[in-house]
Amino acid sequence: MAQDDSSNSGAEPNEQAGVVPEGRLVQIIALVKPFRAPAVLAALESVEVLGGTVREAMGYGRQKDRLHQYLGSEYNSSFVPKVELAVFVREQDAPAAIKAIVGQARTGRIGDGKILVLPCFEEYLSW
Repeated sequence: MAQDDSSNSGAEPNEQAGVVPEGRLVQIIALVKPFRAPAVLAALESVEVLGGTVREAMGYGRQKDRLHQYLGSEYNSSFVPKVELAVFVREQDAPAAIKAIVGQARTGRIGDGKILVLPCFEEYLSW
């Protein structure tokens, strides 16, 4: 199969289509309860989010190894359903994004989730 001459395989990152030069970026990963995810996403609309993903996840924490009963039979709930939100924001927008996430995700009970902030080593996003 012939190579397309319009491909940018050897181009600099800032010359590629879909590249956003931004400066310092951080990735915020938030693990929240599934019923709080729509409210968190709505709250993040007030912050300039450059990109992100939403995934279903299973959490394992302080609530581990609890036996519950349903219709007369016992079951173990070691893994609790969660939603993982991974968003990319500018470093200066990170405190506002974290405040928006915490404001909507916190219920005050065990299992509310976690927030991780990771620096991005590159100064651009590409998709």
